[in-house]
Amino acid sequence: MSRMHLDYLIATARRHLARVRHAARNDAGYTTETIVVTALLAILGLTVVGIIVAKVTARANSIDLG
Repeated sequence: MSRMHLDYLIATARRHLARVRHAARNDAGYTTETIVVTALLAILGLTVVGIIVAKVTARANSIDLG
């Protein structure tokens, strides 16, 4: 890889890092809100899956194989 390609890659990486840092500073409140909503949805999803598993397990245990 030539020096020119390496310089280009380094400059591109620095620009991208600057954009990410700028976006992180500007979206701090939105990020916190997103984390809370995502956590609540994950808890709700796990609860629903737990209820379904319990019902399916109960139904499977009630089958008479004898």
